[in-house]
Amino acid sequence: MDIRQAIRRQSLADIEHQAARVAAMMGHIRAAMLPPAAQKTAPSLSAAQLAQLCHVDKSKIAYRLTRGDLPAGQMQGNRREWSMGDARQWIREFRAAHMRPEGAAGTTLTVANFKGGVAKTTSAVTLAQGLSMRGHKVLVVDLDPQGSATTLFGVLPDAEVEQEHTAMLLFSGAHEDLSYAIRESYWPGIDLVCAAPLLFGAEFALPARQTRDPGFEFWRVLDRGLDQARMDYDVIVIDTPPALSYVTINALMAADGVIMPLPPSALDFASSAQFWDLFSDLCNQLIRSRGQDKTFEFIDVLLSRVESNDAASTVVRQWVLEGYADKVLPIEIPKTAVTATASAEFGTVYDLPRGAMNTKTFARARDAYDRMCELVEQQIQAVWATQLEQLAV
Repeated sequence: MDIRQAIRRQSLADIEHQAARVAAMMGHIRAAMLPPAAQKTAPSLSAAQLAQLCHVDKSKIAYRLTRGDLPAGQMQGNRREWSMGDARQWIREFRAAHMRPEGAAGTTLTVANFKGGVAKTTSAVTLAQGLSMRGHKVLVVDLDPQGSATTLFGVLPDAEVEQEHTAMLLFSGAHEDLSYAIRESYWPGIDLVCAAPLLFGAEFALPARQTRDPGFEFWRVLDRGLDQARMDYDVIVIDTPPALSYVTINALMAADGVIMPLPPSALDFASSAQFWDLFSDLCNQLIRSRGQDKTFEFIDVLLSRVESNDAASTVVRQWVLEGYADKVLPIEIPKTAVTATASAEFGTVYDLPRGAMNTKTFARARDAYDRMCELVEQQIQAVWATQLEQLAV
């Protein structure tokens, strides 16, 4: 066969047609996955689940119901269930000591990695959901032009997101505060700043502003743009592009804490080394050369997509532990059918209804994410305590 016959030449018109075909498929898939109104809903909670989140015995929930001062939920057959919004009232009441203290600012967490496919977006959204279920008010800022986090919140980036819904107007200089872009999400306690492909424009807008004004600090734009949000929210979770871009640098400079999901594979470990090497070089050029500095309250490395029966990953896991030492969180997120199913349904493990998967498999995945959220919450509370100590001096 002539080798030229194996070549299928593609014009720009062919590529446009392909893009339109795939976009149409996404529309059909999303319509099938979501209700007719294209609006996701957060799951309801049973009395046992509510008690677990409130850190009390189930009998305490039954007793408190008699007082009538908290939402009573709805009876579903012979069991009582609470909507996520109503459950959060209970949780904030019972976990009052864990909430953001007066005088402390919201903590900003940036989830970042140089490489795609490491569960970065899933980790960011699940963390936001887990913290909201612990009573915190959370803002998710999606900075990845692919809009994966936006999609997990039931919003289609190509069809439902305009410039004013994204951080683009902040990066371009049209706004100095990001509050204009904040919208409610389907999940009570979580608000959202969306992303869409138009956010790629930030990679041109920021250096252009720097060229016009040598005194302009492009890496401070997001940090300053979140000042109001830090007063309005307990936690800000930022999902970043899988690259060390102008936007990612902004997200890192705005962060109090950094979380890097890292699967135990040789390529992912090598990529993480490149990430920190490049970031260190950039900090020296941008920050330290100007006599400034940047301090992170914590940096967490989260072992993600871990396959317990993979011998090769065991070796790399040891590399990660030796290389990142105490930065590695003492929890591993397993690669399970549960997480695959949740992703296929444009959701996370917290979106799945009871009985959707094998109970043992579901519990394994859910417990891992619960532990991750618990560990991160402890660090957030430590940041608040430090803030109050500094204010007291």
